[in-house]
Amino acid sequence: MSTLKKIIQTLSIPLIVTLILEIICLRNGQHIISGAKSFDSFVVYTAIVMITTMALSINLNSGRFDFSLGSMAALSSVIGAKVTYSVLHGGTGSAAMMLAITVIAGCILGLLSGLVYCILRLPPIIVSLGVTLVYEGIMYTITGGKYLMNEVQNSSMSGFAGTWVYAALIIAAVLCFMMFVFDRTTFGYDYNALKSGQKVAVSTGIREIGNALICYTICGGMMGLVGMLNAARNTTINGGQLNFGSISIMFTAFLPMFIAGYIGRFGNEKIGFLLAAVCMSLLNSTFAVFSNQIGATSQSIINAVLLVLFLIYLNNNHLIKRIWKA
Repeated sequence: MSTLKKIIQTLSIPLIVTLILEIICLRNGQHIISGAKSFDSFVVYTAIVMITTMALSINLNSGRFDFSLGSMAALSSVIGAKVTYSVLHGGTGSAAMMLAITVIAGCILGLLSGLVYCILRLPPIIVSLGVTLVYEGIMYTITGGKYLMNEVQNSSMSGFAGTWVYAALIIAAVLCFMMFVFDRTTFGYDYNALKSGQKVAVSTGIREIGNALICYTICGGMMGLVGMLNAARNTTINGGQLNFGSISIMFTAFLPMFIAGYIGRFGNEKIGFLLAAVCMSLLNSTFAVFSNQIGATSQSIINAVLLVLFLIYLNNNHLIKRIWKA
C-alpha cells in the first residue's frame, strides 16, 4: 500500500496540472496537444527543460550557483554547427555528427569552467559570471554577432527536430545516465557525501576538486545537448548574446527544479526532474494554444507567479495540512 501511495503522490502534480490546463484549453475549444506536430514540440521541450534542470541542480545542490549554463549551451551549439557544416561540410546524417560535436564541446567548456573555479578559488557565482561573459564574447566573435541559420536549416536537422522519437531517446539516455552515475557509482556516492557534509566528506578522504571537475564536465555536456535541441527546435542560433543574454536559458529551470525536489520526496529525484519538465512543457503547450492572447512578457509573469506560489506552498506545507485536517 505504501508503494501505491508513493506512486499516487509522485504522479499527483503532473495529473493535476494536466487536468487544469486541459480544462482551460477546452474552454477555448482546443486541446493542450492538438496533433502530431504539437506532440513533437511537447516532447522536445520536455527534453530541454529536464536536461537544463538536471544540469542546474548538479552544482546548485553542492552550493555552486552556475550562471554560465546558458552560455555553454549557446557556444557549444555554435561550435557544433560551425565544425559540422562549415568545416566538415556535413550532409546526410549530419545532425548526429553535430550532436556528438556539440556534446563534446559542452563537456570541454564545462571542464574549463570548473578548472577556473578550482584554480581561482573565488565564489562560484562570481566565477560563473566571468565565464559567462568570456563564452558569450567567444560566441560573438565566431558568429560576428549574427544568427546562424544556413548551418542549421537543412534536411538532416529538420528530420532531427521533426519527430519526437529522437528527443524521447535523449530523455531516456539522460535519465539512465543520471541514475547510474549519481546513484550507482563511487563518484555518485562521493557527490552525495559532499552534498550532505563537505567538511566531513573531505576529512574521510573524498577528493572535492576532482568531484567538482567531473560535475562541471557533466553539466557542460548536458548543456551541449540543450544547445543542440534548441538549435534544431528554433532552426537558428542567436550568436549575438552579450551582457548575460544567455542566462535566460537557465531561468527556465527554476520552477521545475523546485517541483522536482517536491516530487523527489516520494521517489527517485531523477524521475521528479522528468515529471516536472512534463508539467512545464504542458504549460508551454497551453501558452501556444493561447498565443494570440498571451505574449512572451505575460508568459514570464505567469511563470514567476507560479514559482512564488509554489515556494509559498513548500514553505507552508505543514500549516496547510493542519488547516485542511481541521
